[in-house]
Amino acid sequence: MGEWSQFRPGDKAPNDGEYMEAGENAFHMGINNPKIISLKKGETFPDTSNHNRKWKRKY
Repeated sequence: MGEWSQFRPGDKAPNDGEYMEAGENAFHMGINNPKIISLKKGETFPDTSNHNRKWKRKY
């Protein structure tokens, strides 16, 4: 099975890297000034700015 692509606050980061907020309609609407965070493998994702948002790996 593959790695999850979206993460909720409280989930553990699967890998080191930068993650950014993604909205439920991010593909169509986008988010102005999304939060971007750097996490190490195993660190916990913080809260998002909005309960409908999740964290996604920044490529």
